[in-house]
This record gives sequence, C-alpha cells and structure tokens, in this order.
Amino acid sequence: MKIAIAGAGAMGSRFGIMLAKGGNEVTLIDGWPAHVEAIKKEGLKANFNGEDITVNLPIMLQSKVSAQTHADLIILFTKAMQLDQMLQDIKPLIAQHTEVLCLLNGIGHEDVIEKYVPMEKIFIGNTMWTAGMEGPGKVKLFGNGSIELQNLGKGQEEAAQKLAAVLSESGLNAKYSDNIHYSIYRKACVNGTMNGLCTVLDVNMAGLGQTSTAHDMVVTIVNEFASVAKCEGVNLDVAEVIAHVESCFDASTIGMHFPSMHQDLIKNNRLTEIDYINGAVSRKGKKYNVATPYCDFLTQLVHAKEQILGAK
Repeated sequence: MKIAIAGAGAMGSRFGIMLAKGGNEVTLIDGWPAHVEAIKKEGLKANFNGEDITVNLPIMLQSKVSAQTHADLIILFTKAMQLDQMLQDIKPLIAQHTEVLCLLNGIGHEDVIEKYVPMEKIFIGNTMWTAGMEGPGKVKLFGNGSIELQNLGKGQEEAAQKLAAVLSESGLNAKYSDNIHYSIYRKACVNGTMNGLCTVLDVNMAGLGQTSTAHDMVVTIVNEFASVAKCEGVNLDVAEVIAHVESCFDASTIGMHFPSMHQDLIKNNRLTEIDYINGAVSRKGKKYNVATPYCDFLTQLVHAKEQILGAK
C-alpha cells in the first residue's frame, strides 16, 4: 500500500517505521527543513524500545510535494494549527481513491479535512501509542499502544474495518469503533490534563502525579470536558475517564514520558496545540453556555509561556 505520513514528527515517524516494516511503501512529509534534511542525509534514527535503529525512508518538505504519485492512504499527524496548510500543500497526492485517516490530538478536525477530501474517504480516530522527538531526524519510541478508528461517510464501515486490518498487520493494534467521538473525547481528556499541566509545570506525567494537587486538577478538567461533550451528544463515564487519565502517572508504564506539548514548547521552542484541546473546550463552553474556568486559565497560561519563551 502506498502510504503518505503527513507530519513526520515523533508519532508520524513511529507510524512510518512500523508501516514500512510491515511491507508498505511509505513516504514521510514534513514542514521542518532540518528534520527533513537530517533524514535525507542519515536516515531516520530511532531508539526503538531500547534498540538503536536507522530506517531509510523517502521524505519531502510539504512545500515541495508534487504529483509524482498518488497515495492510497494519507495519515495526518501534523500539528492541529498546521492542518489546513498541510492539506493545501499535499493536494497533488490526493486522488479519487485516496483515503485519509486523521489521528491528530484535539477535537473537530473533520471540519477542515472535508474541504479537501470527500466525506466517504475520511476516517477519524485516536491512538494511544507514544513517541518522543530527540532532535532533527531522531526519535524515541517505547511501549505499546493501540488505535481506534471510524468512517465519517455513511456506509463505509467495511472500508474502515479494512483500514484497521492494514494498520494491524504492521503491529499497530488498530480496531474499528462505532462510537469514535466518545473515544476522541476520552483521549482529549488525557491531552487536556497531561499536556497543558506538564508543560506549565515542566515535569513528566509521573512527576505531575506525585503532586498533592494533581487529582483535584484532573477531576475538574475532566468534568469540564464531559460537560461540553454532553452538549454534543457524547456522555462520558467521568469516573472511568479520570481513572484512565491517572493511569498515565504510572512510572512503570508511560509515566516517565513528557507529553507532546511539553516536547514542542519546552524542548523545541515550538508553538503548541493548546487552542485545539483545552482552547477548543473553552470555545465550545461559550457556545453552549457551559463554564470551563480551568480550561480557560490553562489555555491562557500555555499561551503566556509560549510568549515568554518566544516560541515559533
């Protein structure tokens, strides 16, 4: 299968490596020139569960994409605020048969994607795989994960199940979901707590969990997400979601991981996706007349930190 990874950061690199090892023809696409050049010159270097490997994959700057070949599948892993521009840049890769799978953090990305791709070719999902960016051309991949996905177009359930099978053949543990919006909101609760809080406090997830205030902050933020989700017909099991979020504190599993927002801002001095996670809940809260003070404040704090650090 010809697969393009649109956004070849930590997670995109993980998927690219695993899909290539699974026998697919993978091309990486990214907008970070130093990252692209490093992979072109030296290959994609990864610490894969403790083993140092180098994988040679074709990669191109998104601004240089041409209609050399159409992709059978495009997996979107760009940052949320860069999604529209990425889709604009990769239009030459999109044919009538091309399927697009969105695995971005955050909520509501389908509104952007459907400007470029027919609804029956759009699939959305979330993933519990983790990855870390070590520098241009270098990633750290550890632990296990899974993917849930669903078709947006009516009558495309079989296509979604086939797509899940392709991903699973490469060890990505994908499965079809008939209620993906629940899963997306559940994952958004993880990002809405771990990402912003770890970034502001400059700590990994285990370190956050060791603070006396962590539980109360998680409970309040999850309840704000749940209140907004309910207005959109998604009824979260709040107690289960809180337990799921707090499982991230476990240092023996993923607790030592620094979330992607921390990697972006603290390590790489890049702007974050806060507007598409807590910021999205804040906007939806205003729309539905639901109070979201913690999400409002956390969004403001992250933006203040971006400005203090001069992030770009």
